[in-house]
Amino acid sequence: MSLRPAFRGIIVIFLLTLAVLTFFPFSMMVIQATHTSKEILTVPPPLTPGAHALDNYKKVVDVVPFWRNFGNSVIISASVTALTLLFCSLGGYAFAVYEFPLKKLLFGTLLGTMMLPWLVNLIPWFIIVTRLHWLNSFLALVIPSAVSAFGVFWMRQYVSGNVPRELLDAARIDGCPEGLIFFRVVVPILTPALAALAIMNFLPSWNSFFYPLLVLTRVKVMTLPLVLNLLHGDPYRGMDYGVLMTATTMALAPVMIVFWLAARRFISGMTAGAIKG
Repeated sequence: MSLRPAFRGIIVIFLLTLAVLTFFPFSMMVIQATHTSKEILTVPPPLTPGAHALDNYKKVVDVVPFWRNFGNSVIISASVTALTLLFCSLGGYAFAVYEFPLKKLLFGTLLGTMMLPWLVNLIPWFIIVTRLHWLNSFLALVIPSAVSAFGVFWMRQYVSGNVPRELLDAARIDGCPEGLIFFRVVVPILTPALAALAIMNFLPSWNSFFYPLLVLTRVKVMTLPLVLNLLHGDPYRGMDYGVLMTATTMALAPVMIVFWLAARRFISGMTAGAIKG
């Protein structure tokens, strides 16, 4: 019994250490966003905020149309997330509730696609996008990501474990149409799982670099990761680290806000089913 307080103290210290180590890179990024490149490269680097935050911001918006690219990322990531939540929840609900021919085969095929590396789909998707004339269009990024096999599997598992069939039968007896049963009865129960799935899709879409690099070549339609790559500079002028850190901080802010707003539901969605009463 006497070892429990000491053990808890060790756990607390360990978790605090991990938290500090995790937060340190983000804090350094914000601090360096307020310094010039020359100040950042000094040894030791500055550990307190500087006085060049506004200058770095002006350089960012002068070099690239940052806020236009910011809006591009918001539109693409929000569209991908919304469509994924809609189609994956509908697909997962159908697999969990309804019986139809070849159901097991279709679900097994769906799971099989999760084993394929995403690079396998890259060339076919690029060919399709090119033939549809979607290059330099948001459709090239939104449509291929509108649904995911993992999302359907995730929602199917959540519906199977958390939506009582008696509740669905009661709604049918009351005369509620199937479509309204899903949106009025099932969706409120799926909120934690939807929040978790939203974060798991929003973050990769916001940070995606390689595929947008293939289909977006005009600066005005680029997303933020591509613009950050443009801010690296060239071998002759060198890299302006203060400007790069400022742009990175601005690009990271929405991700942190989204996660902070949905953190509680994200955690409850990730742990759903771990404890059964």
